[in-house]
Amino acid sequence: MVLGIFSLLLGIGAAGAWYVWSNYESQVREVLGWELPNDYAGTGNGTEVLVTIYSGEIGSDVATSLFEQGVTMTFDAFYDLLLADPTLSFVPGTYRLQEEMSARSALDALLDPANKVELSATVREGLRAGEVIEALSAGTGIPLADYEAAIADPSIYGIPDVAPNIEGYLFPATYTFEPGSTAEDHIRRLVDETFIRLDAAGVAPEDRHTVLTKASLVQREARLADDFYRVSRVVQNRLDNGWRLELDSTAQYGAGETGSVWSSGDALGADNPYNTYVIEGLPIGPIAAPGDLAIDAALNPVEGPWFFFVTVNLATGETVFSETVAQHEQAVAQLRAWCRASEENAAYCE
Repeated sequence: MVLGIFSLLLGIGAAGAWYVWSNYESQVREVLGWELPNDYAGTGNGTEVLVTIYSGEIGSDVATSLFEQGVTMTFDAFYDLLLADPTLSFVPGTYRLQEEMSARSALDALLDPANKVELSATVREGLRAGEVIEALSAGTGIPLADYEAAIADPSIYGIPDVAPNIEGYLFPATYTFEPGSTAEDHIRRLVDETFIRLDAAGVAPEDRHTVLTKASLVQREARLADDFYRVSRVVQNRLDNGWRLELDSTAQYGAGETGSVWSSGDALGADNPYNTYVIEGLPIGPIAAPGDLAIDAALNPVEGPWFFFVTVNLATGETVFSETVAQHEQAVAQLRAWCRASEENAAYCE
């Protein structure tokens, strides 16, 4: 058969041989045993390639991406592996591979979670917006200036017009982001998560701002889980009775102070829409990022007669709730005594 093919090519001359080769190369190669390899050998040439598998893609889509990005030599080399094992499936995401990988090594790499590329950041409960974007920048490597620009106009994320800024709308959690996503993508993700949590808690869209404002106060003032609901009751009792809230956390926020046990005289006397020692009712907006517990406490304050509270042990978070001014003054004296009791205690009270 091989001799017959050679004789045919020689017999038809150079022009005819070129025509046969141009139009029937694969058949000629198959007959002569000259088939080209369709797969690389080894685990790559050292040049990194980021391959993204999108939700809803099937095996042929993945095989195409690998071939087009130079990871595998051919579509068939990878796709044949998938056909041989119909149980294979991929987790959407971006993976770190290399150019010129064998189909098997490319498949193994895609199935190894260690090769999945993710940007991650943890946002703690109670952080202010500026601290939130600092945490995002530290986790993702995206410049802080990009996040500052991304939060400049809160309205693009569906935040109500009554909100003076994005404060309180950046939900605290641990997030993972795909490579190539932007600071604006990340901010939108946090805001959307806030709305998801509020919806799950049964908060109507028109009540979101009020609930987040209350929840942020609870988040900044309470230390222990049960106390979240007691602090919420103090806030509600004062609102219901027309009392000023007189919360140090709001005075410090309005004055731009980072916070300590004792507020400065300037902060307490400052005339701004956050200082609840001066204004009536709630501040103009949230003062920090509340979590699920604070949101639930804002919606469901425990029953109680309290109008005052003070943390008397800053190491453990023990807090005394009081009904009268005299009781509250005794609790404040208890805190001062605790602060004087040791150098270790005093460090908490600075």
